[in-house]
Amino acid sequence: MSETFRASIADPGQPGGGTSTLDRELEELLEQESIEPGDHERFSHYVKKEKILESALSGKPVKALCGKKWTPGRDPEKFPVCPTCKEIYEKLKAE
Repeated sequence: MSETFRASIADPGQPGGGTSTLDRELEELLEQESIEPGDHERFSHYVKKEKILESALSGKPVKALCGKKWTPGRDPEKFPVCPTCKEIYEKLKAE
């Protein structure tokens, strides 16, 4: 049984093997997920702090509690808090 399993694992040194495939698939998924325009732009959103830092370093989008996806780049203090994010946050805090 272990022989069959080993034979099905791609060699990381070969094309299509290892983490390069996962990295490519992740990039494709991120590109497919739209970065949402619209009313969400008028609000500051709640996102995990570590995700904000990760986005600042990588340039990849983050996902707010309300579901909005975007790449942070503006001062959140200049905008009111997203009512949906605030509602979700309050429910999480109460649990």
